[in-house]
Amino acid sequence: MAVAEPKKVVLGMSGGVDSSVAAKLLKEQGHEVIGVTLKVWEEEDETTVSKRWEERGCCKVGMARHVAQLLGISHQVIDTRERFQKGVIEDFIGGYIEGTTPNPCVRCNERVKFGGLFHVADELGADYVATGHYANIRHDKGGTPFLVRGQDTKKDQSYFLYRIPPVWLSRMLFPLGDMEKPDVWREAEAMGLPVDELKESQEICFVTQGDYRQFLKQHAPQASSPGTFVDGKGRELGQHQGVAFYTPGQRKGLGISGGSRLYVQRVLPEMNMVVLGPAEDLDSRECLISDLNIFSPESLQHASRIDVKFRYSSPPVSATHQWAGSTSMTIMFDEPVRALSPGQSAVFYLGDRVLGGGIIQGTTTKNNIPICEETDSTARPQR
Repeated sequence: MAVAEPKKVVLGMSGGVDSSVAAKLLKEQGHEVIGVTLKVWEEEDETTVSKRWEERGCCKVGMARHVAQLLGISHQVIDTRERFQKGVIEDFIGGYIEGTTPNPCVRCNERVKFGGLFHVADELGADYVATGHYANIRHDKGGTPFLVRGQDTKKDQSYFLYRIPPVWLSRMLFPLGDMEKPDVWREAEAMGLPVDELKESQEICFVTQGDYRQFLKQHAPQASSPGTFVDGKGRELGQHQGVAFYTPGQRKGLGISGGSRLYVQRVLPEMNMVVLGPAEDLDSRECLISDLNIFSPESLQHASRIDVKFRYSSPPVSATHQWAGSTSMTIMFDEPVRALSPGQSAVFYLGDRVLGGGIIQGTTTKNNIPICEETDSTARPQR
């Protein structure tokens, strides 16, 4: 969404290509741009000049500062590491230990990033908050803003933004929302940025070495708690390293040989067990969603069918929905969905419009086996 009149805009600048180009576009539109970098993780190593920009953690302060100077805009760094630790890192660790599959990017946007940017905007009397996300804001006939997918369907990031409080939408700008990624790279090259070093990371920003399992071993030693692999009937199949290291649908790294291929079906942290089974048993017919954030309850109520996205990289599935009490919702899929897990986000769409979403609490497999936090010890959740 473009704003006709110049305004004061607080822009989240990570030092990456997207926020850097967003700063350029906002400046060209005549806005007073205030760049803000939220430091959420490690200190950047300013002394090691051999380090490439993309290896300097999630907050590339040096690059953000360079871009701000290049464009002649103000820039400040806000230390949000304590909030990030409590709202994202501890949630991430606790989720896996409890047998769920958390999404740290969703939680960061909800609990750290946008809250921090709006706090700065309010302090400075800014009109808008902007980021380099591939999403957009549209308005209905009454002028009410709503969130929609970004034009570049391959880069659309609306999935990560569904937990934003609806009241914030009227003050949000996404300068890249109508752009394709190749055009963004061209803009970055025109700015003279080292695009060969600004490669995009598809990993979790704070997991800089190996995968999330290595992170858990280092930062949560209690996650390494060996237990038992069992089949669907409770028969022992072998030993696992700790329930936190397994997610539904996982096949590699099980250390179980012989017979047919086995996949993680669910984890039972209260029994320190991981249930394995065949691929077909991963299919779910429906799931229970709670911890909801709904942008437009009216639109959701009147939608007979919705599209639901369970993973950023997976296509949405068609489904129907019904309220399960006042704070939860049951989603029923047209076709079975494979390897869902409690803790994952389910984001609701009506066309390109984001209606909201919530967190999966439990699923029901195609064999009518309920898998959720409240079930008995023989039926526990997965991804």
